[in-house]
Amino acid sequence: MKQITSTQNPYIKQLVQLQEKAKARRQTGTFLIEGQRELQLARKGGYEIDTVLFVPDMLNEAQLSPLAGREAELIEINREVYQKLAYRDTTEGVIAIAKTKSLSLDDLELGNNPLVLIAEATEKPGNLGALLRTADAAKLDAVIIANPKTDLYNPNIVRSSVGCLFTNQIATGTTEEVIAYLKSKNINIYCATLQDHAFYNEQDYTAPSALVVGTEATGLTQLWRDGSTQNIIIPMQGEIDSMNVSVAAAILIFEAKRQRGFKL
Repeated sequence: MKQITSTQNPYIKQLVQLQEKAKARRQTGTFLIEGQRELQLARKGGYEIDTVLFVPDMLNEAQLSPLAGREAELIEINREVYQKLAYRDTTEGVIAIAKTKSLSLDDLELGNNPLVLIAEATEKPGNLGALLRTADAAKLDAVIIANPKTDLYNPNIVRSSVGCLFTNQIATGTTEEVIAYLKSKNINIYCATLQDHAFYNEQDYTAPSALVVGTEATGLTQLWRDGSTQNIIIPMQGEIDSMNVSVAAAILIFEAKRQRGFKL
């Protein structure tokens, strides 16, 4: 089995670039996964794992085997190399190199009555990770990122989504492309925006539906407001007129799930 013990190893330097640079991830079509749970969810989600680097005294063979699978190359590393690559403060002793997936709208597989979350131009990886966690909790049919402002395989998204990046169907596209896609599938579009709105809980989400949220600073673009089936708001009693995008999305999503028969 191959061993690497130097942080100056050229291969390790390449992996540092994967961790830090979106350009490197795009050019190679690969990204890093850190953590046992995240790696397990990635494999379950159909991601191809190319290589697994592990620290032997932090992860024994019985723990490593189901995570790595049969196809992945295994490389032993020491703690110094691991800390060079690790993004998180917590240590689990395993980092994998995985191949990215297609994020094309055409590759989405939706059922007859889909419930979809759309997030336009979400900039903060933490917010996007939280949206993916909520989507997983509600078992949505898909999450679509319109006009993405951050690389989906950013390590902070992998971390903040606690692996839910791998459990959701995800696609990206321009706002125009996403609206055209939804209309081609006869999916009703409900946009969270202050303009020309109705209350969110007065709408019927039992038919094919897309719930659309924008940025906290500027909201949704005019294209969404004009293209929606209905603009909606969550009534609030305080001084502000907006809340964290992931919180707002969760409220909308679980109202739709309630209408569709979700019960505790």
